[in-house]
Amino acid sequence: MFEQTKVAGVLLAGGQARRMGGGDKCLRPLAGRPILSYVLERVRPQVGPLLLNAHGDALRFAEFDLPVATDVVEGHAGPLAGILTGMEWAQHKAPGCEWLASFATDAPFLPDDLVARLLRAVKEEGAEMARAFSLGRAHPVFALWPVALAGELRHAVVEKKFRKIDAWTGHYRLATVEFASKSHDPFFNANRPEDFAEAERLIEKS
Repeated sequence: MFEQTKVAGVLLAGGQARRMGGGDKCLRPLAGRPILSYVLERVRPQVGPLLLNAHGDALRFAEFDLPVATDVVEGHAGPLAGILTGMEWAQHKAPGCEWLASFATDAPFLPDDLVARLLRAVKEEGAEMARAFSLGRAHPVFALWPVALAGELRHAVVEKKFRKIDAWTGHYRLATVEFASKSHDPFFNANRPEDFAEAERLIEKS
């Protein structure tokens, strides 16, 4: 069995939140608390060292007691840049971690067994990486990556200009782990104001 303490985590908050009118979507209130606080409650028990990938002044995240790093490549290169940032941070700050788990910061109901199941799938299927799947959709941002592939990912992002996660993972053995939905999609993400309203309704029902 893999030890989850050997897994570093990266919270991806580098998007521009255009559908929310810009700003830090992960800091927007959900039932009186920043949505990031819900994500952290579910993520922190699943990983060891944890990084927040975000741009701009890190002080606005001070209450969460997390290291914050901007993308290690310029030009808003998308989630692959955030994953690369997490990998290179883990290499330097968490050298005992062989794996990096990545998470979106707008999904307040993400599974609390996400990392354990991704780790198990990698081992059982002999895969190099793993991603989540639910309700007929893949969730490539909720995934597990070998830190040893940081150099290959940097080459793909910087030299080959890869921007879509699927374009890069297509070159590797990728395990897909399906998560069942009970009352709602476990990877429900709050992209628009109406999504926040729906998330509040789901919290009230829980």
